Amino acid sequence: MTIRAVIVEDSRLARLELQELLKVHPSIEIIGMAENAEQAYQMIRIEKPDLLFLDIHLPGKNAFELLQELDFLPFIIFTTAFNEYAIQSFEYNTLDYLLKPISSERLAKAIQKARTQIQPSNSSSEKLLENSRVFIKDGEKCWFVTIKDIRLLEAQGNYTQVYFNEHKPLVLKPLGHFEQVLDDSVFIRANRQQIINLHYVEKIDAWFNGRLKLLLQSGESIEISRRQTDKIRKLFSF
Repeated sequence: MTIRAVIVEDSRLARLELQELLKVHPSIEIIGMAENAEQAYQMIRIEKPDLLFLDIHLPGKNAFELLQELDFLPFIIFTTAFNEYAIQSFEYNTLDYLLKPISSERLAKAIQKARTQIQPSNSSSEKLLENSRVFIKDGEKCWFVTIKDIRLLEAQGNYTQVYFNEHKPLVLKPLGHFEQVLDDSVFIRANRQQIINLHYVEKIDAWFNGRLKLLLQSGESIEISRRQTDKIRKLFSF
């Protein structure tokens, strides 16, 4: 399994040091390096990597401001000299939080987490079809769920709340995992926090600043991010 990764780090020396440490991990393919938030944004938007090695303090914007602009959110290993952002970091698809200087042992543990969590985006054969059935467990409750019955998925930190019928269990997988394995012609990222099943859209309303708001058949109201609005308009000829 190959994991496509981007290093986002403003220090050239730190980029090279991390690249050197990663040489002993052949499952990590470095497809690009960015030295500021704007470069990182363009690279992530175009390349859609599986994993980011992300510094927090970047020229122009910090890492969290960058992540809030993204509709596609890879898994993240933060690499930083500051420990005060650790709790905030886990609001995203965070696998680990590494403090500089990064040791080879600590990096190896983070890579192992990546290998167990990430389904590479180039593994199209692993896509779940609408009639596929999946097993979902939340505490003592268990369900076999047909994919087409899932209407909404919502990020809750490193968990995802899965909405089907009258149920909405929490699953110990981040939203980015589901974005990679679900059919993107049916399930679309509405915003940073939510993925919707287009078959459940009942109503589309114009919203502030040219954006849209969707109403699902089950009553949930979903605001569409600015970057996804054009895609929704085209899909529904709106």
